[in-house]
Parts: sequence; structure tokens; C-alpha cells
Amino acid sequence: MNTLLEQATAEMMAAVEAWFVERLKRTDLEAAVNRTTLQMGIFNDLLLDYKPGRTTADDFQLTDNDEFAPRTSSRLDEAVVRDTIAPQLVAMVLAKLETLADTPLIDYRFSFRGKFQTAQGKLHLKLIDYVNEGKPQTLLERIHTYVTQKLERGSRQTKKLETFFLTRHLLDPYLFPQPDIAWTIAQFERIEQLNKSRPQALAEHRSDIIQAVSAWAEQQFLPQFYDVQKSAYCTTEYTLKMGAAPDTQGLQPIDLLLYGAVMILRHEPNYAKSKGLKFLEIARELGSERAVRMLKEGSGTFPNDDIHLKNALLECRANDVFATISITIAREEEDAYAQALAFITHLLQNGFPKGYQIKLKSKVKEYLPLKGLARSDTHRFFANALAYASLQPQLEAYARAAIEEFEFYADTEGEKNCMPGSYATFGLGLLDSRYFPLVQHYMANVDEEHQSVQDQFTAAFAERHGVTRESTPVLAACLRACTDNAKVRIQGELEEVEKLELFYQQLQGLEGYLVEHMLYPVWGKLEKLAALARKAEGRRKELLLALLAAASKADA
Repeated sequence: MNTLLEQATAEMMAAVEAWFVERLKRTDLEAAVNRTTLQMGIFNDLLLDYKPGRTTADDFQLTDNDEFAPRTSSRLDEAVVRDTIAPQLVAMVLAKLETLADTPLIDYRFSFRGKFQTAQGKLHLKLIDYVNEGKPQTLLERIHTYVTQKLERGSRQTKKLETFFLTRHLLDPYLFPQPDIAWTIAQFERIEQLNKSRPQALAEHRSDIIQAVSAWAEQQFLPQFYDVQKSAYCTTEYTLKMGAAPDTQGLQPIDLLLYGAVMILRHEPNYAKSKGLKFLEIARELGSERAVRMLKEGSGTFPNDDIHLKNALLECRANDVFATISITIAREEEDAYAQALAFITHLLQNGFPKGYQIKLKSKVKEYLPLKGLARSDTHRFFANALAYASLQPQLEAYARAAIEEFEFYADTEGEKNCMPGSYATFGLGLLDSRYFPLVQHYMANVDEEHQSVQDQFTAAFAERHGVTRESTPVLAACLRACTDNAKVRIQGELEEVEKLELFYQQLQGLEGYLVEHMLYPVWGKLEKLAALARKAEGRRKELLLALLAAASKADA
């Protein structure tokens, strides 16, 4: 037993020692913490994972699903780990911290955790929860200085790195044991306001805010009232503890939970929005009257006139929490659809979730002449509206407000998944060349990894408009956005040298892999195009060889 104990202890200590040695090799410690005043050190966590013969120590953990990990046999007794090995590990790390805690290597707090494979199973221990004596106070002073100078008095855009640290610090119980939730939310909203002129940067700041609030909810707030368990698929399951419901009158943390829910629902992709709804449902279960109202009427972000319209022609009602717009057409008239389009477009222009769906009550059931589209209420509404020629400019305005990369209608999935604005864009693009620029704008935003309906549209577009000087740039934009399963039947038209010339011009200057991607829906594998080139003559042969040469750059 002593031999086993000695071997195990030596193996664990060697792993911990190696972790410190490796990180002390870094030459950028000072530079890293000097990027912002809001970072006091680099590392704040160390996890020791003991498995006989393959023990590791690291500062991050990709998964904690031990029940699905390969079993590693161990004869080490759990009591021995607790009583004999753990104290030695703690002493070792504390000794390291004594010399390193005030250096940039170690953050203002540091935790040391252990997972140990024992004869009785997996043992989890929190070994050290260390807080530096001086760094937290220094950091708090820097936080308040930053908030005052950069947020409250500032007027310039802020840096993402600053938001990354600030959002986490403001919700850290070591720094703010009793946080002022209203003040904290105000800082988050100020960050959004200062960065609203740069949409991409704003999205990154919002992502940091959402991550920080989600971590606070899942790790600090909700475990007070719920037993929290991760499933095999990394979803979180909450079971309310007996007698744990709080008195929500004046309970500020509920407001932060609801704030996080709305941020997720309004700004995160469709696949992430279930977490936002879960937070809302939990707040309702904990007794929040505001959560009840939000689930029924929406977040309260929009004025009532923006989310409810009723007259003799129609009734529209929107709920941004569920990302639904309910439309009842009382009289099938052009003006009814015009008012509904104006209602939807106004909402989208003012922050309503773009990954929404329409719930439609209408006697008319029109659909676009395209295969592969979901026969949903959302699809039907826009197909119905497209029947009125005078609404085309309004449909274009809607589409431009709706189109957003990585967003999808909430009532589509799988092969029928499609970006907001799809139905209006497809319908207009098939109807009139005036809307070719809209189609190009749409295709520039398509996420071809998560939708394929553009394949069917491209085939229909080619059939409807052919290869002309006006249509070819649009066709090229469509081909760029197609998947490898697309089939576009324009080979016959490209027998004409003039049309082949037009097509070739659209591919000039593009990366080789992209040229090959765009040629595939037309000719299939490049070997087939090469065979056609060998048989061709004159200018047609030159153009086909030029296409092959452009595509061959994919392998360069």
C-alpha cells in the first residue's frame, strides 16, 4: 500500500509541478496584464485529474462527463486521498502561491481542484480557494475608475477586452459580495450604447455580457434554489429545492436573470435561445410577476402600439420573448397585408428578434413555386403578400430589414432552414429584375453551412431569367452561396460564346477554390469541363480552358 501511495502521490505532484514550470516559461506575462487595467493576473484555476498512469494538471476543462469517460482502474482508497494525499498537494500549491501570488502569473484569486480516480469511484475535491490580500482592492479601485471615466463620463467606443473582464468582475462575489443589480445592468447597457455605431463590435460586447450573466445565473444564483445537473448532451437540468423559493418582492437578482433572458432571446442565434426561455420560466417558477407578464406579453422592451395593432382589416400581436408575430387577416385586401408588413418591418428595425415566426390566420393559402421550402405560416404570409404587385417595394424594405447572417426563421429547421427575408427575396427575385440587387445582398449573407434552400432558388432563378448581361452577376452571387448539392441547368445557354464570356467575367479574380465551387453546380466535376474543353474550338475553347485554369488555383 505504501508503494501505491508513494507512486500516486509522486505522479500527482509531478503533474502539478509541471504545470507551474510550463507556465513560468512564458515571457509575455507583464505584457498580457498590461493590455488593460482590469486584469490582475493570467491564471485563476488549476485542475488536477488523477488517473493512474495518465494524470493531468491544467487550467481549463473541456468536459466533466466522467460517467461517459473510459474507466481507469485504481486501488487507491478514497480516505487515503482525503487524509494523506490532499494535504500534501495543498501544502505544495500554497508554497507556490506564496512566491508567485503577487506576480502577473496568478490572478487576484486562485482555486485548486482535484478529480481522483479511487477504488470507490471518482472523487471531486476543492482543495484551495485562495484570494490575494492586495490585488482585489487594487482591482476594485481600477474597476470604479474605469466605470467612471470610460462608461459614465466617456463618449468613445470601448474595447472588447475591457468588456470581457469588466462583465465578469462585476458579477464576481469575491469583488462584489452584495452587487447593486440595477447599477450593474446600467453599466452593461452603457457598454451597448457606446458601441452601437459598430454592429460587429457591438455583437462581440453583447456576447461577453451574455456569457457573464449566464455564468452568474448558472453558477451563483440558481444553485441557491435549484439542484443543477448537466446531462450527457451538456444541457442543464434544474430541479427546485424543497422550500427554496425566494421572496421575490424587491429581489434584485431576479431582474438580472430576466435581463440575461431578454439579451439571449434578442441577440443570440436560434440554437441558443432555449436558455433564455429557461431563465424566464425559472423566474416565473420563483414567483416573479414580471416574468409572468413577459411570458404572456413580451419583454416590455417595445411600446404597446408597436406590438399590437387591431382594426377592421387585421389584428397583429408580437411577443419578443417567444419571437412570434400573430397575424389575423380579417379582410383579404392589399391594405391588410401592407399594414402587416409595416408592422413587422418596424419591429425588426427596432430590435425585434430576427429569428422570429409568423402565426397566420388567413383564408388564402399561397406558396412560392419552389421545392424544398417549409409550408409554414411565415412562408404563406409572404407568398400571399407577393400577389399584390404594389406591395413589392414594401416587401423589399422588409427583406432588407430582416436579412441577417446566422439568423433563421424560428419555424424552419434542417433542409428547410432559411434566413429571415428568404421568402420575400425569392419571390421578388423571380418576379422582376429590379430586385436583382436585393438577391445579391441576400446571397452575400447566406450561411451555406446551415441552410440549403438557396440551391432551389438558384435553379429557379436560372430557369426564369437565363444568362444575360443583367442576370449573370446575380447568378454568380447565387452560385457562390450554393451548397455542393445544387444543380443549375445553364449548360445549354453556355454553349453560346457570348454567354460563356459573360459567365467567365464574373469568376475572374476569385480564389481558385471558390471558382471550382461555383462551377460544380453547372458542370459537376472538373473532369467533365475538361472533356468539353478538349472538344471545343476557338474562343469557346479558350474560355473553357480559362475556367479550368482559374479553378486549378484551388490546389496551388
